[in-house]
Amino acid sequence: MLNIVIFGAPGSGKGTQSERMAERFGLNHISTGDVLRGEIRNDTQLGRTAKGFIDQGQLIPDKLMIDILANVLDGFKDNKGVIFDGFPRTVIQAEELKKMLAARGQEVSVMLDLNVREEELMKRLIKRGRDSGRADDNEETIKKRLLVYHTQTSPLIEWYKNEGKYVHIKGHGNPEEITEQIVHAVGAALTVNY
Repeated sequence: MLNIVIFGAPGSGKGTQSERMAERFGLNHISTGDVLRGEIRNDTQLGRTAKGFIDQGQLIPDKLMIDILANVLDGFKDNKGVIFDGFPRTVIQAEELKKMLAARGQEVSVMLDLNVREEELMKRLIKRGRDSGRADDNEETIKKRLLVYHTQTSPLIEWYKNEGKYVHIKGHGNPEEITEQIVHAVGAALTVNY
């Protein structure tokens, strides 16, 4: 089973690269952002709760996210593995994900860190906000999200290094070149030729 955590600041290209990897390796893709936006769009209780956190640029509580992910994961048929896009975002979430996967006889195979300079992230997110109409892609909220990333999320880099799962990916430039870096990194991490 191939389970990939794709990691990076908001706007680093996690969604784009996750879709490419899901297709390339035949994996399921769990985007916590998409799951939460679906709940918000459907105006569920979870969606209303999540919207309050998201609108403030804050993270969703850990227990809530783990329960959602376990439910989504258990719903997959013929599962060859999963790309976790946008999760974990804290060390506590990484520890909980490890436990949740272990309970299913699985583990994270590799954590891919898409590293992009902050000026580039701002440009990408502002453009995405204009193109998609996402309310959370405005300059003030982006700055809050990047601050949350640096203070709460970036410690995951050391955590996954200690787990022996961390791989640095240069996340700027041509998307196809980034995809090839990822394919190479996944193959190297698993010592399997793809």
